[in-house]
Amino acid sequence: MGRHRIALIRGDGIGPELMDAALRVLDAASEVGGVELEYVEVDAGADTYRRTGAGCSSADVERLRHEVDATLKGPVGLPDMRLPDGTEAGLLGGILRTGLDTYANVRPVLLLPGVTSCLSGRKAGDIDYVIVRENTEGLYASRGKGVGNEWAVADTLLATREGTLRVARKAFEIAAGRDGAPGDGVRRVTCVDKSNVLRSHALFRRLVTEVAEDWPGIEVEYLYADAAAQALVLRPEHFDVLVMENFLGDVLSDLGGATVGGISLCPSGNVGAGAAYFEPIHGSAPSLAGRGVANPVGQLLAAAMMLDHLGEHTAAVAVRSAVSAALADGTARIEQDGSARGGADTVADAVVTALRAGR
Repeated sequence: MGRHRIALIRGDGIGPELMDAALRVLDAASEVGGVELEYVEVDAGADTYRRTGAGCSSADVERLRHEVDATLKGPVGLPDMRLPDGTEAGLLGGILRTGLDTYANVRPVLLLPGVTSCLSGRKAGDIDYVIVRENTEGLYASRGKGVGNEWAVADTLLATREGTLRVARKAFEIAAGRDGAPGDGVRRVTCVDKSNVLRSHALFRRLVTEVAEDWPGIEVEYLYADAAAQALVLRPEHFDVLVMENFLGDVLSDLGGATVGGISLCPSGNVGAGAAYFEPIHGSAPSLAGRGVANPVGQLLAAAMMLDHLGEHTAAVAVRSAVSAALADGTARIEQDGSARGGADTVADAVVTALRAGR
């Protein structure tokens, strides 16, 4: 039996509802996969900022880095929590991604059974790619560091050689473990950038090319970001793995989410050499909290990603299979607006039933 110590950040808004659903599914998956999970609660998020003046204490960041095997995080943020510069307070991206050095934000985009795509004629599995977003540099390296006044502000985009090389290697590693793009079965890494405009992106492209030389069995191609946005809508079946700068990855992964039923269905993993945390890509939606409509699928699939990271592949496959089965037979129902009929509890019931039935 695998034993793992997991930190839990329940989050704000609908976060606690989603986490309760995920824990129920993880308990069932643990029985199937022979896994023992010990949970450690960590106080972090916008409500934590309201109470303490910090989104996550430095001591808790150290706990996440050194005392647990992985972290499962719910969505955080509250619209009324603002810093003096007007940006949102209590968000954890800048704290955890840099504090834990989780340099790769891995975002699968998959059209699931029972979910209708806004792209006509697409069926389950037709859209199946992974966006690998550089997570500690790029434009977001300027978080809290913008320079300016009431007339003008400058934010600096940072790209370093080592930061780019490591995220490029991660993209090729992921492509090597996949079955290729749905459209043609080719293992492919697509570098997305604006190297025709920005020197930092030109460096990013050169370094992806350098890494590609070590992976002769994987095709490499290049798209400017604006062309990539169009292609993800017009021919999503072409894509296998895409790698890009931080800000571009943030934007294009949400675009991709829209094509597979909404970002409420999309998980993500923030992975470094020594720490990792897993979360849905969407926000905390406080206006939906307690209304019985919160969609936990992104959170459940984030939990499956965490199990894979821990080496618990049997349990991870069981979770993903059960989610797909519950969506396919309609016992878990996702509405057109991305909400879940009956809310997180109803979806968790359906997934646990499918999981225990071995579906």
